[in-house]
Amino acid sequence: MKQRFLRALLLGSLSIPSAIGIAHDGDHKPIAAKPADVYKPSLVPDRIVLTWKEDPRTTQAVTWRTSTEVAHGIAQIAVATDGPIPLKEALQVEATTQHLKTDINEAHFHSANFIDLSPDTKYAYRVGDGVNWSEWFHFTTAPAKPSPFSFIYFGDAQNDLKSHWSRVVREAYSDAPKAKFMLHAGDLINRAEADAEWGEWFYAGSFLHSMTSSVAVPGNHEQAKQEDGTRRLSHHWRAQFELPSHGPEGLDETCYTFEYSNVRFVCLNSNEKIEEQSKWLNSVLAKNKSRWVVCSFHHPIFSAAKDRDNAALRKAWKPIFDAYRVDLVLTGHDHTYGRTGLETPVEVPETVSNVATGENKLDPTTGTVYVVSVSGPKMYNLQPSQVMKRVAEDTQLYQIIHVDGDELRYEARTAKGSLYDTFTLRKRTGEINQLIEGKPAMEERRRPAPPVAAPAEEAKTIAP
Repeated sequence: MKQRFLRALLLGSLSIPSAIGIAHDGDHKPIAAKPADVYKPSLVPDRIVLTWKEDPRTTQAVTWRTSTEVAHGIAQIAVATDGPIPLKEALQVEATTQHLKTDINEAHFHSANFIDLSPDTKYAYRVGDGVNWSEWFHFTTAPAKPSPFSFIYFGDAQNDLKSHWSRVVREAYSDAPKAKFMLHAGDLINRAEADAEWGEWFYAGSFLHSMTSSVAVPGNHEQAKQEDGTRRLSHHWRAQFELPSHGPEGLDETCYTFEYSNVRFVCLNSNEKIEEQSKWLNSVLAKNKSRWVVCSFHHPIFSAAKDRDNAALRKAWKPIFDAYRVDLVLTGHDHTYGRTGLETPVEVPETVSNVATGENKLDPTTGTVYVVSVSGPKMYNLQPSQVMKRVAEDTQLYQIIHVDGDELRYEARTAKGSLYDTFTLRKRTGEINQLIEGKPAMEERRRPAPPVAAPAEEAKTIAP
């Protein structure tokens, strides 16, 4: 009898309440959790994220959130050990605190910047207020001299972050657990000032944000609409990310550059002040001494989506990329995937259709690979173009990029980790890079062509 009872319970023919004699309310329905309750800040630190405000070899910034009851934040740091962290040796760093009133709560965001660190060293840190602490996390400073490293690049996450983007960022981590940072090419969220969406972004990445630095540029969805119709950067951006402030005036923490190993990374804000950034970009690249140059911003130079083009941006920035032979440009915005070869139009096309139809000849000497990708579930129609060597529709992707001396290897993988696109760039003295195309087993993912409507049958004429 007992065995039959347990079998019925396991197979679902008996519910637990009825099985143990508890009355069942047939009218009871699940209650939706309120965002204000789910994402309510507390005394305990959350939304912990590593970034860089200064040199990655000798500094590391960290930001976290608490309730407004925590008026003062503290961070502790020590060289990581093989055993328990020696608290007496931990250095204490005072944080700056910023109050932020959001659409569903009020919170304090605390930021600390660890300085005078040793290159290529693993550190342990924690954040809190002296009583309520996070756990201890690890990070490793950048090497003093060029050495091999990897980083992860994401196009737009934007929508359904908890339900759909979480598996992508976690799959990327499982493929590249030693990646030195995650680069986000804008539109991390959908609504600029929606605290619940930022909460989902942090939830999806969980502890990864606390151990792997984030490098982010703002997309158009990080721009909040004001009463006069203009747009401004989300109040969340500068509260929760500590990024460099050495770009053009008015673009603090949205336009900046840093060097990691032998790569110069240039992060731009494609939402505003394009001409001011052109002058700054030219100056940065003229002074560059790194072996590789990677640029990232939100709006693509060559669009991969139907009826979307950024001609003014292309006209302003592509000649600079050409002049300095920038190696790789990483973007988002289009909710499709597209990746060029080294050949791009010799003249700046006025519309993407010129590129698509081949009216503008491709120049084999420009030497820059352009990528537009998407990591979230929102998808657009693809725009065919002769400049694209590999494209995809309806595919969530993440990209792992490895740099080792004179070789850069690129991998684009789908949400479940399948290799979708890959190539290698090799430096050649006095020439543009050599591009070696990989051969992924997957066929291009394209939407089926819509069925062609059958022609209407001609009306039969009856002779009088």
